[in-house]
Amino acid sequence: MQVTLIKPTMGRLTEGPFVDQARMEPLGLGVLAALTPAGVDVRLVDERVDPVDPDEPTDLVAITVETFTARRAYEIADEYRARGVPVVVGGMHATLVPDEVAGHADAVCTGDAEGVWARVVIDAHDGRLRPRYDAASVAPQGGGVVPRRDLYHRNAYLPLTLLQFGRGCRFRCEYCAVGEYFGHRHLARPVAEVVAEIRDQTRRNLFFVDDNLIADHAAAKELLRALVPLRVRWVSQASVDQVRDPELMDLLVESGCLGNVIGFESLDLDNLRQMRKGQNLRGFDRYADVVATLRDHRLQTWAAFLLGYDHETTESTLATCEWAIENRFTFAAFNILMPYPGTALYARLREEGRLLYDGRWWLHPDYRFNHAAFRPVRMSADELTEAAWACRRRWNSAGSIVYRLLDPKTNLASPFRAALYLLYNPLYRREAFKRQGLLLGLR
Repeated sequence: MQVTLIKPTMGRLTEGPFVDQARMEPLGLGVLAALTPAGVDVRLVDERVDPVDPDEPTDLVAITVETFTARRAYEIADEYRARGVPVVVGGMHATLVPDEVAGHADAVCTGDAEGVWARVVIDAHDGRLRPRYDAASVAPQGGGVVPRRDLYHRNAYLPLTLLQFGRGCRFRCEYCAVGEYFGHRHLARPVAEVVAEIRDQTRRNLFFVDDNLIADHAAAKELLRALVPLRVRWVSQASVDQVRDPELMDLLVESGCLGNVIGFESLDLDNLRQMRKGQNLRGFDRYADVVATLRDHRLQTWAAFLLGYDHETTESTLATCEWAIENRFTFAAFNILMPYPGTALYARLREEGRLLYDGRWWLHPDYRFNHAAFRPVRMSADELTEAAWACRRRWNSAGSIVYRLLDPKTNLASPFRAALYLLYNPLYRREAFKRQGLLLGLR
């Protein structure tokens, strides 16, 4: 039996797929490949690297779908089904809107596929594929399953090994699909399994893909203590409350943490309250203590901002970018607020009649990635989109890159950190301009 696992890219068939030069390994599909029953041949197709060929023989196609790749995923699924190949679709988007996905699939898998994937393959082999497989949320890679990294095009991805310790997050931010997906819980692997996986591969530069690595401080500390003797360098995603736990901060440094993606989201108290971002509100002082603590620990921060909440203006958006530059963050993301299906934000904006494109913006032919899909309160949707692009242009300008580099506490704290900064900032600059249809800032 031949099974083909597919990770779609953004874009549409008529426009050609979007090629992301800053791509990372498709960890989820590597795990699925490892869970596939013995005797089944597995092909992994990452459309960010290789084209999808629906004429290539296969017995079953499995597609992982995120909301921003749904339109392309449906195109791929329809192509295979037109050729009589059964298609199963899973992933977060399939869990949030399974009835929509069912229109493009022979089977829909909701929840974490680990618990049902072997059954799906067996049923497909026996010709009795069910239309729906509902799996519970579980800790990742139960039993010490190691991803099939041999299926990756190793030189096609950033030189980082992707791993996962836990899934989910205990917080209840209004906009977050992750919280809804995992029921506001954090599920962690046994630390010994994580350590064994790290020892099983050769790289020492790691990226933990956890939604919030420190969601459970006690569990995180157990992991960090185990990482110390491994002498690895790693990054992940974490919430701002890390700085309120001195022991945790010291362990982050000792374990080889270079820095984390941190959701600052907004500098406006009213926006943070509306987001239900309680972890950011505690002792709020425009993050002065947060930034100082991160800098004192020599951590390079990827600051994430969410643009478009009801108290946001064009002026405050641009001011947020300047604040990020002043604080010399290593990286930053200026993301337009997106109303993902299944979230409290989506329900609120739908009730207020503010969703564009009849709600399902991800399928509308006029929608473009990283454009506003709702009507903000204090500016138009187009003004929000342009303000976000203005932030990206300003952040990725040559002057900003040089200014932020010259920080002895973070980006110049060691030759390796400086090299990391100089390697990735030009790459992200190029990607940012390409996504806007620009090449190195020139039309």
